[in-house]
Amino acid sequence: MRRGDDPRVTTPVDSQPHDLRRVIGLSGGTALIVGITIGSGIFRTPPTIAGLVPNPLVIMGLWTAFGLISICGALAVAELSTLLPRAGGVYVFLREAYGDAAAFVFGWLYVLVTTPTAVASLATVFAEFLLNLLGVSANAATVQMIAIAAIIALTFANILGARVGAAVSEVTTLVKVTALAAIILGAFLLGHGSLFHITEGGVVNRGGLARAVASVIWTYDGWVAVSMIAGEVVAPERLMKRIIITGMLIIVTLYIGANLAYLYMMPVSIMAQQKEAIARTVMTAIAGPAGGVVIMLAIMTSVLGALNGNLLAKPRVAYAMARDGLIFSFLGKASQRWSTPWAAVLIQGVVAIIMVLVLRDFDTLTTYFVVVEWAALIFAVAAVFVLRRKMAEAPRPFRTPAYPWVPLLFVVGTIIGLSAIVWGQFQVGNFSPIYGLAIALAGFPVHQLWKRLKRSP
Repeated sequence: MRRGDDPRVTTPVDSQPHDLRRVIGLSGGTALIVGITIGSGIFRTPPTIAGLVPNPLVIMGLWTAFGLISICGALAVAELSTLLPRAGGVYVFLREAYGDAAAFVFGWLYVLVTTPTAVASLATVFAEFLLNLLGVSANAATVQMIAIAAIIALTFANILGARVGAAVSEVTTLVKVTALAAIILGAFLLGHGSLFHITEGGVVNRGGLARAVASVIWTYDGWVAVSMIAGEVVAPERLMKRIIITGMLIIVTLYIGANLAYLYMMPVSIMAQQKEAIARTVMTAIAGPAGGVVIMLAIMTSVLGALNGNLLAKPRVAYAMARDGLIFSFLGKASQRWSTPWAAVLIQGVVAIIMVLVLRDFDTLTTYFVVVEWAALIFAVAAVFVLRRKMAEAPRPFRTPAYPWVPLLFVVGTIIGLSAIVWGQFQVGNFSPIYGLAIALAGFPVHQLWKRLKRSP
């Protein structure tokens, strides 16, 4: 076969099916990666981390280390996204590098577990924040009703077109970036804090440090989802790298800046005692009660933006699987009018609503799905090594800088981080990472069963 006859070594855009339009530009893509990643985490996890790690320098070390690790992973994903700019992102990378079974297991987790759980969790947090702001008692039925309404509204917004979903992301991302910038600048310019807070701290124990890693990784989670809409990005060979790199630099800068602002405004011991969103406490101290209310509105918008981003990007995995014959074919249907994978988006919304009604302990779920999802990211980033050999002649509009050290740093750093999380959870008798692994491994026999069903007359 001549080089030009192999679709995997032609220009990457040529291999993209034409039923999804390329309508997402630089601003929309950047808003999406920032919007999915910055949800509720940066506003909620810092007090938890301060309670586990009562030392500001160690806290900042964690945020900086996993920020750099995430950037390393993002650089590798930028290469893969420009090499294979198709709907599905990580799923596509895994299939090209390791075959159908590995891709199916990732898709199995993403379609049935991690995506609907993330959507349900974000919708529930949004409902709780809204009721808290209104001063209304947050009973389970009311929370569920608001969460379901948010999921339904954003599900249909994303069925109406990637352009609509991207526009929602641009607005909500602008609000959350402005809010975090206001916290950072307000704390250092108007707040009556102290730099000594950042240098004072207590002794850190290994168990607390290991459990804190889970919160940091969870807060950074989400950036890879932008690869899943590569099939709808205009000129992906040129824009995907800019979207991913710009987005990651914004995320890491805001996360480190926000944590410095929190620590500047209060000692780590006081920070650990914050029961509500710490951003509200800081802004109330800077601008009074009105500032606290405004920042809560911004936090709610942030959560809504992350919810929207998940419903925009992640159903593309189910769509890609259906197109490859690895899941029910109806999930590969795209609207001729709006050019969206409406069936996949709708099903993800429905499963998320079921999660809202059935699940209660989202914190435990978060722990083991972070472990499973980032374990999958190890293989996804490592795909850059495999595809440098398997697709050596394919055009690469972007190459990972300092290869192979940058992707290797992500792989090694993530293995260390996940090992710490698992060890820390075992120390407190929480074996949830094993459950996540069991669900992942169950995907292999399900894949074999699916192949047999496909072969049967």
